[in-house]
Amino acid sequence: MSEAESLFGAAHVRRYRETGGDVGHIWKRGAKTLLLTTKGRKTSRPTTTPLIYEAAGDAYVVIASKGGAPEHPGWYRNLTKDPNVQVQVKDDVFDARARTATGEERERLWRLAAQQWPDFDTYQTRTDREIPVVVLERA
Repeated sequence: MSEAESLFGAAHVRRYRETGGDVGHIWKRGAKTLLLTTKGRKTSRPTTTPLIYEAAGDAYVVIASKGGAPEHPGWYRNLTKDPNVQVQVKDDVFDARARTATGEERERLWRLAAQQWPDFDTYQTRTDREIPVVVLERA
C-alpha cells in the first residue's frame, strides 16, 4: 500500500497540503481527492475534509455519502448553512460556492462520480436518505 492509500482524515489533509497534492491527490484504487474547507455551522471555525471528486466541466462534484450513514456528513451540513467554501485540487487553492444538484443534473453527476468510486451506489442502498450530490463552482 502506498503512503497516499493509507492516509485518512487529518493526516490526509496535512500531507496533501505539505506536498501540493503530490501525496494524497490520488488515493485508494486510483480515486482523485480534493480538500474541501467549510465554515462550522455552530463554531464558525474552518474545517477541512478530503473528498473523492470528479470534474464536470469547470466545476467539481463531491458526494455527501458518509458511507451510507443515516445522517448527512458534517461538511455537508456546514455548507448548507454557508455555501461559500475553499477548495484545493492538487496545488490549486480557490474560493468556491457549493450547491446541491437536483433532478436530471443530480442523476447525471451521480453516474459520473460513481464511475470513479462505484461504492457510492452501495452507500445509497445503506440509507433511506437521498445522498446529496454537491457541485463546487469557482467563486
